[in-house]
Amino acid sequence: MTASFERLPATAALELLSVGDLRVAGRLTEASNATLYCRVATAGAEAACVYKPVAGERPLWDFPDGTLAGRELAAFVVSEALGWGIVPPTVYRDGPFGEGMVQLWIDGDPEVDLIGLAGDRAHPGLRRMAVFDAVINNSDRKIGHLLPTREGHLYGCDHGVSFAEDYKLRTVLWQWQGEPLTAEALEALESVAAELARPDGPVATELGRHLTGSEIYALRRRVELLLAHQVHPYPSPDWPAIPWPPV
Repeated sequence: MTASFERLPATAALELLSVGDLRVAGRLTEASNATLYCRVATAGAEAACVYKPVAGERPLWDFPDGTLAGRELAAFVVSEALGWGIVPPTVYRDGPFGEGMVQLWIDGDPEVDLIGLAGDRAHPGLRRMAVFDAVINNSDRKIGHLLPTREGHLYGCDHGVSFAEDYKLRTVLWQWQGEPLTAEALEALESVAAELARPDGPVATELGRHLTGSEIYALRRRVELLLAHQVHPYPSPDWPAIPWPPV
């Protein structure tokens, strides 16, 4: 049986990704790090997924080696804590080329104009994503990382270069800069702040497996600042505001 996330409950999708037989079907050659298209299957379900092994990560000057897959998992944890389901179901597990990130494949709606979508000011999912990116300090939100589905949900992918201690927000979603955060966003941020304040809670515990103590502290401070100022952040004058290429 082949299943997509829209047909699988979230818990079932995570179970499938965690324990299913992972088989490589191909490679996404445009990715800068090893990104493998796979099938994951159990006796009762099968789905497509993306597998990014730690062994295939290209060293970066501003992120410690071997941490990008863990940051992808951390982004999923924060997405779930916000309650917005921005990041597709993601696990960290062993695979054919060692430990890495495994994420459910999302079939985007080919009829959506992604460039037009990226500039939309009225799309609630896009605005949630802008807040999410500010929380995780995403330094690479490109237009091609937007995954709108036929069912109307908006996902985002490729969050490996996130959670830096220094402010490095780099995104194509600046259309709300300086504007007040929505009541929905403030409520979600309050929930995340409460979770991060519990060092033995499930969110902080899982983040502690993939981020340093300093990075978790910086994450908590970003949430606190968003709640204190209650506005969408501005670009940094010391860091490029938009990733290149933006698509």
